[in-house]
Amino acid sequence: MIILIGVGLLVVLLLMEMPIAFAMMVAATVGLWLVGGELMVHSYLADAFHNVTASYTMLTIPMFVLMAQYMAQSGMARDIITCSDTWLRRLNGGLGMACVFASAFMAAIIGSSTASCATMSSAAFPSMRDSGYDRRISVGIIAIAGTLAIMIPPSIVLIIYGILTQQSVGKLLIAGLVPGLLTAAGYILTIWVLSKRRPDLVPKPTAFDMRDAMKSLRPVWPAMLLMVVTIGGLYSGLATPTEIGAVGSLAALAIVLMMRRIDKRRFTSAMTETLGTTVMIITIIIGAMMFGYFLTLTQATQSLIAMINDANLSPWAVLLTLVVIYLVLGMLMDQMAILVLTVPVTFALITQLGFDGIWYGIVITKTVEIGLVTPPLGLNVFITSGITRVPVAECFRGVAPFVLVDLLILGLLLAFPEISLFLPGLMK
Repeated sequence: MIILIGVGLLVVLLLMEMPIAFAMMVAATVGLWLVGGELMVHSYLADAFHNVTASYTMLTIPMFVLMAQYMAQSGMARDIITCSDTWLRRLNGGLGMACVFASAFMAAIIGSSTASCATMSSAAFPSMRDSGYDRRISVGIIAIAGTLAIMIPPSIVLIIYGILTQQSVGKLLIAGLVPGLLTAAGYILTIWVLSKRRPDLVPKPTAFDMRDAMKSLRPVWPAMLLMVVTIGGLYSGLATPTEIGAVGSLAALAIVLMMRRIDKRRFTSAMTETLGTTVMIITIIIGAMMFGYFLTLTQATQSLIAMINDANLSPWAVLLTLVVIYLVLGMLMDQMAILVLTVPVTFALITQLGFDGIWYGIVITKTVEIGLVTPPLGLNVFITSGITRVPVAECFRGVAPFVLVDLLILGLLLAFPEISLFLPGLMK
């Protein structure tokens, strides 16, 4: 009965549009009070705040967010698009492919899907429009390419998953590399197929100039070096994710200062955005931790596991059911809310059934990624629509072919766990 009160209160607060962090805190506080009284509430509240704010791993979040803000404030996205376009312009749909390449590049630095999508909408859409791209395919490419930041390291979603489940953040980040690159390759292949089937959607390719191509590398090579250092440091085990984030943020500041891409106003903006984002994420994690304590004390997770065991369902049937549920939730809820509300329960269930926790993190991240571009919520689509002023309905139609590719890649990740686990298995 108590579990129903706690979950019911959480649902009511979310329907009242209370922020997810505070909704979970209020529901957990009421639930814990019903279970053990005021003393239990004080004890678990203090424990949650201490565990999160005193966590060394938690420092990974502000470090990577700060690195992302330095690069975003420097306006480097336009240079990356120009460089990619210069190398790919002789291909059908070359500028669209360049947008995917640039988004993958930005994903390896920014780590935030919404930030990547907003940046690319401002930087890429005018060029695609002026080049003669159909605006539907233009916004579709931009919206779907922005989702790469949720998988390619350093992914904030994977970091939070690691914190919530006590999995290795370093292995999670590296595990996302191959699936992220595979997804980017799928998008590029889709653009090529669309450009062949519907030549009217894209302009004719232009001649390739090696001199211009080499010249276009000049403004972006420092960011390329930063990306290599970040991923190389994680993979080699020379430093922890937190240390890599700290080194990366310092290196990003040095790069934008040397290139004279940042001033006092942009520096202040980067620090302010980092502080706001970090506080938001940490508050959500504290709320999730408190609600997790409540679920544990009420034996909700254990009861669910026992119920599934009694139903005699195969482990794969349970997993596929959860994937379908996550895909549906992605259409209706914010991705961060889905993660903090469900992972503490589903992770215990999946690991109990014998599945690998790192692989499950990649699968769930992929479903969350798809939710960013599926109606009715589709956050990336709404961001792209708002910046480009293309109607939301057109944006959803433009992104539809890429969603089919995403579902195919999700199937591959489910069928072949080695795609996600190969690199983490080689880490030192």
